[in-house]
Amino acid sequence: MTFHILISDPLSEEGIYPLRQAEGMNIVMETDLSPDQLAERIGDFDALLVRSQTQVTRAIIEKGHNLKIIGRAGVGVDNIDLEAATEHGIIVVNAPDGNTNSAAEHTMAMLMSMARKIPQAFHALRNKNWDRKSFVGVELKNKTLGVIGLGRIGAEVAARAKGQRMNVMAYDPFLTAEKAEKLGIGFGTVEEVLKVADFVTVHTPLLKETRHLINADAFAIMKDGVQIVNCARGGIIDENALYDAIQSKKVAGAALDVFEQEPIVDYRLIGLPEVVATPHLGASTIEAQESVAVDVSMDVVSYFTTGTVRNSVNLPSVPKDLMVKIEPYFDLAERLGAFLTDLAESAVEEVNVYYSGELAGMEVGPLTRNMLKGLLKRHLGERVNVVNAWYWADQKGVVVNEHKSSVTRGFTNLISVEIKTATGTRKAAGTLLNGQGARIVKVDEYLVDVVPKGHLLFIRHTDRPGVIGRVGTLLGKEDVNIATMQVGRSNAGGDAIMMLSIDKYANPGSLEQLKELSEIQYVRAIDL
Repeated sequence: MTFHILISDPLSEEGIYPLRQAEGMNIVMETDLSPDQLAERIGDFDALLVRSQTQVTRAIIEKGHNLKIIGRAGVGVDNIDLEAATEHGIIVVNAPDGNTNSAAEHTMAMLMSMARKIPQAFHALRNKNWDRKSFVGVELKNKTLGVIGLGRIGAEVAARAKGQRMNVMAYDPFLTAEKAEKLGIGFGTVEEVLKVADFVTVHTPLLKETRHLINADAFAIMKDGVQIVNCARGGIIDENALYDAIQSKKVAGAALDVFEQEPIVDYRLIGLPEVVATPHLGASTIEAQESVAVDVSMDVVSYFTTGTVRNSVNLPSVPKDLMVKIEPYFDLAERLGAFLTDLAESAVEEVNVYYSGELAGMEVGPLTRNMLKGLLKRHLGERVNVVNAWYWADQKGVVVNEHKSSVTRGFTNLISVEIKTATGTRKAAGTLLNGQGARIVKVDEYLVDVVPKGHLLFIRHTDRPGVIGRVGTLLGKEDVNIATMQVGRSNAGGDAIMMLSIDKYANPGSLEQLKELSEIQYVRAIDL
């Protein structure tokens, strides 16, 4: 059987070598198609390979009557309508590892260029100005590099920094003391890392939680003369706050490869003499561009020969008979994972998932993947999906165990999730109530009845008269309306919990005021 493959963006011959070598692959390279021309041509092809130029829109996908797989030779898939691809049963694959080395090397190049003021000195020479006094730099040796985000790229940067005899202090939501010891680095909270670092480099995805993570408050706790690198995503650093920090001499230098708006609109920041910048070149090496093309080419070959892929970024196909039975539990499983990751006070090391009742007799792998998606997505963002959730759990050193029991525990079906961290164990269980939808029915050892949706407050407190009233009064003063409240307790006068559904996300100030109440032991805002 022959599979027809269209390549609509320039890819090197080395990159598509796996396709050339495989049998039954008819490769057509047309890199100058307009959107209308692509829509007209796509119906003839089984696979489409793109880089960042081709916009694979819903209109294109709906014309791809034979299209089975789309390959993106790169990390992001912003130019592909994933929802439309999933709706039409089309697998989308990318190359998440292909630019790791390139991005890490560029980070180190930017770090050293900033520390030694190389671009500024070169610019002076180009202007026929021999000036040595103005470009005195600092050495990296014995300085502390703070790494915010220790994924693939962050870990590579940390290893290279150690080669420069730097001390490395890192934060990552999945970093444990054991992992840090193996890597030979220190670890702490974001605040602890920022306080001790001479240089700071960020390597997190851009999420709601990480947007402007490095802001005016963050700069305030840093050392005077700190230097900043961002080769990850524009928006992690608040550019206005960075500008002010440089102007006030709090920040001695900044090296930026990414920006909040690209191409850059406001050149005020990079006009400062303390800033070195490049136009998003982290993945722009011959080797990286070849590597990502090879990765997606291999996945396309694998899909057509074995039916499996390594780097899918959307939903896999599930047998219809199984889908009918387990699909109603997908959202519940994901929300249980998201709920518990918000309760975790340190990196998750182990996850145990227990399926009771009728679910115990089914293939529950897709449910576990959805739970892991919810658990990991808070920190890893859109890169995590139900296909690669197991992969990411393994990459982060999270042990995942499935357990089944025919014991109903009073429910037709029950999903119970337990997470273990260095600071303890947290549990949550949920089910579907006929006609009423998903419910969280147990948190730790406390029975509750909570809809896992919207803005929630989880409060652990001492069971004393008036506590509930004081919590309600305080939230009222903060203009936070309580929609529902569930209370569970171990025994009268002992430990208890409150689960509040509120109309808007509680701001940090409200949480701090709650913590000041003598009976309150623990408060956490949860957004589902």
